[in-house]
Amino acid sequence: MRDPSPPPLADSREGAQERLAHVVKDAARAYVRALQMRLVSHAVSYGHWSVLRALWVRDGLSQRELSIQAGIAEPTTFTAVKALETLGYVERFHLPGNDRKVHVYLTKLGKQLQRKLVPLAEEVNEISVRGISAEDVETTRRVLLAITAALAEDESAAEGTKRRVPSTRELGQRLTRIEPNAT
Repeated sequence: MRDPSPPPLADSREGAQERLAHVVKDAARAYVRALQMRLVSHAVSYGHWSVLRALWVRDGLSQRELSIQAGIAEPTTFTAVKALETLGYVERFHLPGNDRKVHVYLTKLGKQLQRKLVPLAEEVNEISVRGISAEDVETTRRVLLAITAALAEDESAAEGTKRRVPSTRELGQRLTRIEPNAT
């Protein structure tokens, strides 16, 4: 089934006036869509990719560590790991003496998948910068890293205050208590 959402604004007058956060979000969505188009033939979703990528860097992570490394919520990680286990790409084990933590390990098939999937991501990266000078790509990288650092610093500065990122469950509960059209 085709995703009905339109691709992000390309190079239009509206796009040129768009706020930086929106442009970054649209670019990120375009990267995800381009990679997902390539992953689907391997029965791997983008969520699976995030988990596999983290395990290729460090195999045997606990599900919580995997969640953090993959940058996805724990329930999403659990679902992705279950699907990857069904596909034969990962196995879950309790380490001796610790029945609480579940650790996720790549199978031989999961390790082999790296040679097939990483080139797909590299292809997307190459396509994304076609026609852009190496200097502009490096400037963009530096700027995005600086933005990420500034926003992470802002989040750290909020630690201990009432301003924080709520869990998905907490956010859902808060939103159901807000009356529509209330400002």
